[in-house]
Amino acid sequence: MEDSVVNDLLDSSDAPNGKTLWSALKPIEEGSGSYREIKTFETNNGLRLLPGDIKLSKFEGCLYDLWTESLNRKIRGLKGSNALSELVNSCASSCKADYVFYDTGPNIGPLNRVILLDCDHFIIPAACDLFSVRALITLGQTLATWVNDWTSIRSFSPDGISMLPGRPHYLGYIPQKFRVYGDLKVGTFDEYARDIDKHVFSDVISILRAVDPLLADQKSTGTKLGEVRDFSQLVPSAQRSGTPIWLAKDGNPDLKNEAKSTFAGIATNIVRMTKSRKGGTLT
Repeated sequence: MEDSVVNDLLDSSDAPNGKTLWSALKPIEEGSGSYREIKTFETNNGLRLLPGDIKLSKFEGCLYDLWTESLNRKIRGLKGSNALSELVNSCASSCKADYVFYDTGPNIGPLNRVILLDCDHFIIPAACDLFSVRALITLGQTLATWVNDWTSIRSFSPDGISMLPGRPHYLGYIPQKFRVYGDLKVGTFDEYARDIDKHVFSDVISILRAVDPLLADQKSTGTKLGEVRDFSQLVPSAQRSGTPIWLAKDGNPDLKNEAKSTFAGIATNIVRMTKSRKGGTLT
């Protein structure tokens, strides 16, 4: 979507006819009722979007209490924790979606908790730096705790209550934002790429396999799905025009072709690795 459309959506998200995810989930945060249905926006080639909103931080704050209430067997907590999942599933069903992708921020807050527990699979984007390597330790341990906690919550939940699946299956990781000079990856890419692969296995795959072998069934490596370099000026240009970066109005044509090839390869790997399931929800 173009900037003007996005601005209009965000400016009116608090209105009764708001159209963002916050508009839909606002009644949960206010305690005034269930979520409100919103419609998806069609963008390119059948791709549909549910617009995010910075005001979702208010709903995230509410999720702290809802999680505690879920642990205490409170119906409000269970329903509130599942509200985003129900909304997304309803929208996916209405447009007959093959896949649903959650695009989330790099944190382990309560919003990502309910998102990850809703997913069939998850993908780890990893910048090639020390911070990403260190963050893998926290991710694996935290996700294992969430899965175990939610398994306990599901075990004592009342019949007839919709619940998050709570079984996020690790799919792979994607190194990103590295720079290229000529045909060479510059900086310390190779060093960190090796560290990421090693730590994905030791700090995520192995931890999840200890919870349930089916959550991460890779045998030896971290399962790299592809690599996304720094596409520099293409990214802001694509954001302004609301298009994929290979259709950006400005930028080098060769770089655009490389971007298209890069993401096509990643998409092919995702479809290949999830083909045993009908569709899926990924983050």
